[in-house]
Amino acid sequence: MDTLKVAVIGAGYWGPNLVRNFRSSPDWDLVAVCDLDAQRAARVIGDRSTVEVETDVAKLLQRDDIDAVAIATPARTHAELAIAASKAGKHVLVEKPLASTLEDARRMVQAAADNERVLMLDHTFCYTPAVRHIRELIAQGAIGDVLYVDSVRINLGLVQPDVNVFWDLAPHDLSILDFILPFGLEVGPVTATGADPLDTGRACVGHASLPLPGGGIASISVNWLSPTKIRSFVIGGSKSTLVWDDLNPMQRVALYDRGVDVARRPEDLAERKQVAVSYRMGDIHVPALRETEALGLMVAEYAAAIREGRPPLTDGHAGMRVLSLLHAIDESLATGRAVAPQREDAR
Repeated sequence: MDTLKVAVIGAGYWGPNLVRNFRSSPDWDLVAVCDLDAQRAARVIGDRSTVEVETDVAKLLQRDDIDAVAIATPARTHAELAIAASKAGKHVLVEKPLASTLEDARRMVQAAADNERVLMLDHTFCYTPAVRHIRELIAQGAIGDVLYVDSVRINLGLVQPDVNVFWDLAPHDLSILDFILPFGLEVGPVTATGADPLDTGRACVGHASLPLPGGGIASISVNWLSPTKIRSFVIGGSKSTLVWDDLNPMQRVALYDRGVDVARRPEDLAERKQVAVSYRMGDIHVPALRETEALGLMVAEYAAAIREGRPPLTDGHAGMRVLSLLHAIDESLATGRAVAPQREDAR
């Protein structure tokens, strides 16, 4: 099929990554980069390029040589840009998070549906070979029932001026959970704690607990202040345990035939101390995963969804589910109590 024509809106932190992957994809023809700062857009495009610089979004959206846009601007601007693009007949890819509020997110999803356009979220980690393999293993029942998830995402990072550490880092973990778990983000009331030891006015260190169906729990730890960088997921199951270390290219994913087996579960709570516990110590399986840039797979999925007229793997509804959890985390931080995430169909 003919290549699709795309424009990137925003040439700041994430925009150059999108520009690079659209330019290298056989599915796409990058037509323009739009930014209020023309010089910044020109630097991203580089010399000797036929890609055009635009500084006016309204003018960009009026062009009939653009099929789709990719928005890499602050979250507070996503809604108006995405809605305008959908109304102009453009398919829309949005950098995480989907929007600043659930109401804005609903408007974005509705605008895309009304205009029969694809709305996709750049939940980048969902397109890594490791996460896609983990999703397959869980779907195949390789780990059994999910008992717990322990996610750690910490580094000596940039303290953001407008969001706390959860809004900056946790969308990655939440989108991964939504992608790999059979029940997605259908979790119980969320409990979150945060700290601001540097007095920045926002949480720089945080922990969130998400009760899982069946009595399990997912724990998310995020931190801007750690001198070391850790990106790890441990998923404990009734059959085996999976460990994903994103910083270890030689062993990103390992499946351990190790765990705890309970042979006897007395019905009487008073007798629970008599539970018979055994420990399983089996083999470790490390699959060979090809190293492929996630953004390359993401832009390929964007093109496939448009051509096939279907929702992408990470669509607007996935973005709303993640956004609902972020708002529940914020409310828990503010009130000190567990907060049930607002369901997508709630008003």
